[in-house]
Amino acid sequence: MERPTILHADLDAFYASVEQLLDPALRGRPIAVGGGVVLAASYEARAFGVRGGMSGWQARQLCPQLRFVGGHFREYQRLGDQVMGVLRDVTPIVERISIDEAFLDVRGAVHLFGEPPDIARQIRGRVRAEVGLAVSVGVARTKHLAKVASQVAKPDGLVVVPVGQERAFLDPLPVELMWGVGPATRQRLGGRGIRTIGELAEVAPGALQSLLGDAAGARLSALAHDDDARRVAPRGKAKSVGAQSALGRRPATAEVFNQAFARLADRVASRLRAACLEGRTVTVRVRFPGMRSVTRSVTLPTPVTSTRALTEIAAFLAAGAVEDEGQREVTLLAVSVSHLRRAGGLQLSLPFDGASAGPARWALDRSVDAIRARFGRGAVGYAPVVLGGQGLVPDDFRELAERDLTDVGQEE
Repeated sequence: MERPTILHADLDAFYASVEQLLDPALRGRPIAVGGGVVLAASYEARAFGVRGGMSGWQARQLCPQLRFVGGHFREYQRLGDQVMGVLRDVTPIVERISIDEAFLDVRGAVHLFGEPPDIARQIRGRVRAEVGLAVSVGVARTKHLAKVASQVAKPDGLVVVPVGQERAFLDPLPVELMWGVGPATRQRLGGRGIRTIGELAEVAPGALQSLLGDAAGARLSALAHDDDARRVAPRGKAKSVGAQSALGRRPATAEVFNQAFARLADRVASRLRAACLEGRTVTVRVRFPGMRSVTRSVTLPTPVTSTRALTEIAAFLAAGAVEDEGQREVTLLAVSVSHLRRAGGLQLSLPFDGASAGPARWALDRSVDAIRARFGRGAVGYAPVVLGGQGLVPDDFRELAERDLTDVGQEE
């Protein structure tokens, strides 16, 4: 008999829970990590409607007793890694998809640890006892279903979906629990009267493709029927390093491109240098109103890790994409570097650099890296990053979100 052998483990309110673990006086109180913007909220704060991404003043209006705390980013990484160690004690087939969640395939572990639900209970008990955090686990036959089950299990729960009962479990659930359904997609589906996964499953795939686009429509139609053949795949070596930023609706101007790509390139280039990597292909993605996206890329004769050079190349590619498409507004920008290899020595000037900029930029970047390693990322940076970052999510926080991803990172 087929077993539901895929687990999705997701730490509950991770960042806020870590803060409550570090400071017992915060336990049971509504807290938020951040200040000008809410980076994460405890379940006690969520009960008042406080959510990540919300402005600080709006959060305080909803919950006057809300306590804001600063982030302990090294502790987030340490505790997240410790939880992943617990998971890998059960099976080597662990696919970490963010700092606080992962998929496991326990098919080969049942002879050692028991049935998959028993394994999930053991994981939850060990994480609670050894790390001090709560983790919710979903157990199912497919990755999509296991992730949905873990969301239903929150907070601090376990949900098992028996084989053969997948549709009965999925159909009454809201569409926003599906992987890839954000606020914009939920609103678009709601406008057509589609609010549950069962209602989504009744819509013809072609109609969904017309509403959401070919790729998104086909994918969501398949997932609504629990048609998901993806296997749990432990991450190999990164094929690319990237980051992206959702902008709302912004004019497609050089000023917007330069400021946005300065922040994105700073994150990407510093991660490349920290990993002693360099890459020759730079790719940008530009999304326009209406969810339409285009990509542009260039393969350089010389590998790049320079923050300023990557900024200039990305802005150049994005400007070309906007001109080709005749668009006036953008809603998202992304940049990634691929064709990676181990970094060599000093990089010579690129065609986008000034005649003698290469050595100076190489020295400047490494000086910035050294200062940040000692005093933190906020200690120093390029002017567009330092002066243009008020009210935005701290780069340390974004780095945690993107560190375990091998393609373009998470939205801001």
